[in-house]
Amino acid sequence: MVSLLLAAIFFVGIHLFVSGTGLRQRLVDKLGELPYLGLFSVLSLVGIVWLCSAYGALTSENDLWHPDVVKPPVYLLMLFAFQFVVIGLTTPSPTAAGGEAVLDQDEPARGMLRVTRHPFLWGVAMWAVSHLLISGDVPSLMFFGAFLVLALVGPSSIDAKRKKKHGERWDRFATVTSSLPFAAIASGRNSLRIGEIGWWRIALGLVLFVTAQYAHEWAFGVSPF
Repeated sequence: MVSLLLAAIFFVGIHLFVSGTGLRQRLVDKLGELPYLGLFSVLSLVGIVWLCSAYGALTSENDLWHPDVVKPPVYLLMLFAFQFVVIGLTTPSPTAAGGEAVLDQDEPARGMLRVTRHPFLWGVAMWAVSHLLISGDVPSLMFFGAFLVLALVGPSSIDAKRKKKHGERWDRFATVTSSLPFAAIASGRNSLRIGEIGWWRIALGLVLFVTAQYAHEWAFGVSPF
């Protein structure tokens, strides 16, 4: 349990107190952009591997709540999680590394970006919440909770860094988008256009969701059914 707690602190800490603070720029100035990104990627991978190995070594016990009660809505939440993650990873976005060119388009917010500026992170948040609901034990709370914290804190940190770097170009994009899913649409600053998202992305998310359900027990030793 101690190893899992330390892994969670390490993984969340390097994102909140390195990537999400002025320390990042100081390291970039000293090391260079690419070396910093390489080092941070290695540290992030170490954190994930440490988290997974520490979590896998523990025996889960449902000692916080009864997960069977919430199983039906969890499947729906997981379906949305897969959609947001898959669509987010395959949609060009200025919130992703190397996606700044989108800011110069006539209409910078298209497809899934009309729904949220951070579809991938919101997908991770839904994935984490669904697993927390279906698990109900302390190790799962620490493991999935670490990912949930980063997914919820990440958008504001990314927005601040993009605004500082791109100024008015970012403001133009942020004005017609929102971090919270559907907030820009609800406020009238944008509109939902499903066709722009790409039906192939939606289909891919559905296929991966179904595949994950049937492969889950084989891959992780736990059946989702």
